[in-house]
Amino acid sequence: MTLVIAFTLLVLVLLIVALASGKVGTDTAMVSALAFLVAGDAILGGVVDARSAILGFADPAVFTIAALFVVATGLTETGAISLISEKLLGKPKTLAGAQLRMMTPVAGLSAFMNNTPIVAMYTPVILDWARKLRLSPSRLLMPLSFAAILGGACTLIGTSTNIAVDGLYVAYYEANAADLDAMGLSMPSTLKRFWWVGVVGVPAAVLGLALITLIARFVLPERLAPGEEGDEARCYTVEIEVEPACPLIGKSIEGAGLRQLPGLFLSEIEREANTLPAVSPEEILQAGDRLKFVGVVESVVDLLKIKGLKPATDQIDKVETDRRNRTIVEAVVSHNSPLVRRTVRETQFRTKYNAAIIAVHRGGVRVKKKIGDIILRPGDTLLLSTHSGFVPAYRNSDHFYLVSDVAGSRVVRHERAGVAMLIMAALVALLTIPGTGVPPVAAALMAAVAMVLTRCCTGTVARNSINWQIVIVIAAAIGVGRAMTNTGAAAWIADGIFAVVGPLGPYAALTGLFITTTLFAQLVTNKAAAVLMFPITMALARDMGVSPEPFVITLMVASACSFLTPIGFVTNLMVYGPGGYRFTDYARLGAPLTLLVLVLNLVLAPLAFPFHP
Repeated sequence: MTLVIAFTLLVLVLLIVALASGKVGTDTAMVSALAFLVAGDAILGGVVDARSAILGFADPAVFTIAALFVVATGLTETGAISLISEKLLGKPKTLAGAQLRMMTPVAGLSAFMNNTPIVAMYTPVILDWARKLRLSPSRLLMPLSFAAILGGACTLIGTSTNIAVDGLYVAYYEANAADLDAMGLSMPSTLKRFWWVGVVGVPAAVLGLALITLIARFVLPERLAPGEEGDEARCYTVEIEVEPACPLIGKSIEGAGLRQLPGLFLSEIEREANTLPAVSPEEILQAGDRLKFVGVVESVVDLLKIKGLKPATDQIDKVETDRRNRTIVEAVVSHNSPLVRRTVRETQFRTKYNAAIIAVHRGGVRVKKKIGDIILRPGDTLLLSTHSGFVPAYRNSDHFYLVSDVAGSRVVRHERAGVAMLIMAALVALLTIPGTGVPPVAAALMAAVAMVLTRCCTGTVARNSINWQIVIVIAAAIGVGRAMTNTGAAAWIADGIFAVVGPLGPYAALTGLFITTTLFAQLVTNKAAAVLMFPITMALARDMGVSPEPFVITLMVASACSFLTPIGFVTNLMVYGPGGYRFTDYARLGAPLTLLVLVLNLVLAPLAFPFHP
């Protein structure tokens, strides 16, 4: 072992320790490791120079991943994904039925778009759904994450890991074309590379979902009580009007999904001059109905996102702002506010603040009056429909104690849902139809730009939707991987693995690669593990004199299917808190799932991509 190899491996060990400790951010640790390697090159030479280290930030895979976040945001902002999920989730009667209804569309969507934003979007939906079904979220959220992971392993664009490995293999082939051509290999087409991981990924997804459905009830504990909510939840009374074009007209209250909404109760309906108290779940909705709900602010916001429902006040339409900039804000009236001891109507609130009050919360007291007749008091919390500039304009005003945006309250652009789905379909077509000649990065960028130009999402929302931590981690990991190749550290590790598994044959090598990558992914995240293990993988295949293709597939599958710990995959970490899980809960369901994927990979990868073409 040379000095530069020892130095590179030392940095790698420190990187793993930093990430495993959980005390250092993934991006911070990865960039720090890259910085140390560049500094080591300046002192020792032969590690990785600054120019090569930062080339990862210009890698096509990095831009493709960033663009896919924007595409996912366009689908979310228009309600396209929610529209699909509402029809697919339904009202299952059993836990297994609920898990299967949830996991199937999630796995399907994850095959064609980055699974991280899918889980981010589905998590609040599943939490609400769990409350309706009286199920503990812990029974659904881990299967949600695992389904997204399994779906992501079905296609090239399903997860950023696959994209990163594919980009590395293309570069590897171009650099070693002569040797690979002599072996009888040719560069796979874009269509073949789009689906090749699916040789293992699709069967793994089908059998994996079946396995989760069968054993989850036995291995996943109820970490949170069903319907558990805070005792001090802030409730509003809000009136909602059914617009003439509302798609819910003609449906029953239960059929429209308005009965027993999480944290929300339908108290009565005003229809023309009549009031219908104690509303029956079989009551049919009609145009012009005014529905009176009592509930927490998060549920009120979700209610306002339903197409064809709007606050029952004419003040909403008088707020001077573009519909795209409309948002929901909470404001607490101060003791010296000019609003105190006056009715809402007398304050001319909408004219003065360019905002419409849609509900009022007053301690534990339910305010039953019409909005315009409510006499405001100090401490009243106002739920406002207003413009995005309201919070910065009145944050320091003595009229209010506190002013804050309500998370996720942007207006859903339902009228753009069809456009967003058309853009997504075009993206999939460009990546799958032979002969298009459009590189994945170009297709993804065009789709992202189309989402913004067609107003499926704004430029600001698109920028904010990109998970820059993931982008930075992958870009920096590419630089670290170059250092491992330049110094010979990758070949040194490969020689060590080969010494153990080489004499046992290529199947043993695939097993060793799968296990090593899987364990590595639990420590440094799957994306970093895939990029860092790539040069080792190629060196292993070269030393054995076999085709690198089954090894590339194994690397993709092993790094993409990370089920053993919450830190192994970002979606696992996203559901860790909301599900109330413990660290060891993941291995209880993840270990048998990992074993299943390992067996399938050993059987299918060499069958589809022989060791000796």
